[in-house]
Amino acid sequence: MATRINKYLSEVGFCSRRAADRLIEEGKVTINGEITEIGSKVEEGDQVEVEGQKIINPTKQKNIYLAFNKPIGIVCTTDRRVESDNIIDFIKYPKRIFPIGRLDKQSEGLIFLTNDGDIVNKILRAKNNHEKEYIVSVNSQINKDFIQSMSNGVEILDTITKNCFVKQLGQKKFKIILTQGLNRQIRRMCESLGYRVRSLKRVRIMNIKLDVPTGKYREITKEELIELNRLLENSSKTYI
Repeated sequence: MATRINKYLSEVGFCSRRAADRLIEEGKVTINGEITEIGSKVEEGDQVEVEGQKIINPTKQKNIYLAFNKPIGIVCTTDRRVESDNIIDFIKYPKRIFPIGRLDKQSEGLIFLTNDGDIVNKILRAKNNHEKEYIVSVNSQINKDFIQSMSNGVEILDTITKNCFVKQLGQKKFKIILTQGLNRQIRRMCESLGYRVRSLKRVRIMNIKLDVPTGKYREITKEELIELNRLLENSSKTYI
């Protein structure tokens, strides 16, 4: 059965569909030696290459799912031409993987890495209400008004953020659970209320908690993947 080229590159774990579309538009993807275009399809037996690199059939590849504790200063990109401190060079995993979503350079904590491109869109779709939990410290003392404003939605990026759970943990520290992923959302929310983020750590994505030291990773367990599948059922399934 024929598969769209961007989906094929996603399923093989080469990159996300969005990244695949960019590579196709730049003329870097070929099928059977010919430069392809958006919407082209791959059939069984076709030879797919990206910048001259042969792409392995996804049915021959075992899925990899890692939970990584990203340090501050590491950039969540697979483009080694852009940053010398990118996440892929830092981890040095022996097989090709890529991060699901992002944590900005000054943030730390849990991020998933995988070679299963299909799972990316399922987790990142905001409408699926997948929870991400953060511990945040700011530069000034917070109060009930701050907690209430953060919980009820803040105007950033020409929109109002979704209602979310926020709990004060200290004079300048709070926990926040988001179900959307706007660009630098927590930092922008705090700035709109007159605060500046001093530290930001993601400690949970859906059912998976951060439990490894900074700069280390572990494989996501079979049990965790089963629960992840359950939570993703409305997004379409992710198979172990």
